[in-house]
Amino acid sequence: MTTTPSLRDRIGAIVAKWGTEADSVPHQAVWDAIAQCAEDQPLTLVNHFKMRETASYDAGHAEAGSGLTGQEAFQRYGAVSMPGLEQVGGRFLMVAPFMGSFIGAAEDWDLVAIGSYPNPGALLALFEMDAYREAYAHRVAACADQRVSLCLG
Repeated sequence: MTTTPSLRDRIGAIVAKWGTEADSVPHQAVWDAIAQCAEDQPLTLVNHFKMRETASYDAGHAEAGSGLTGQEAFQRYGAVSMPGLEQVGGRFLMVAPFMGSFIGAAEDWDLVAIGSYPNPGALLALFEMDAYREAYAHRVAACADQRVSLCLG
């Protein structure tokens, strides 16, 4: 009889592959909060993206020096992340150009994407996908800045 790995075990395996040091991956405190969620707790990620003029890939990446724009690199990421989210049981509530801050400090973003996951396991399943991890390099290369908020519900 096989047992299903706990959220904490799955997160440990994700962190071992992805790390937590870069500004483009979740910090350990966020992973810890996800691990404490009920198994049926819906989660929503609110993403704000600011694209680079020219994508900036690590020197060893196949696309390094390709001259892709940030938008082109982000489209390569989206071609994997959008169906990947649906594959794990999630859905996008909205993907749209940023218009402006309605209340609060003025901010400058290019795109906002809101993704909903039925439970923490679905979110982890996306990060466990090899294709998603490979495509994530396009997101990092594309974005001059990004902010991702994790919400319950």
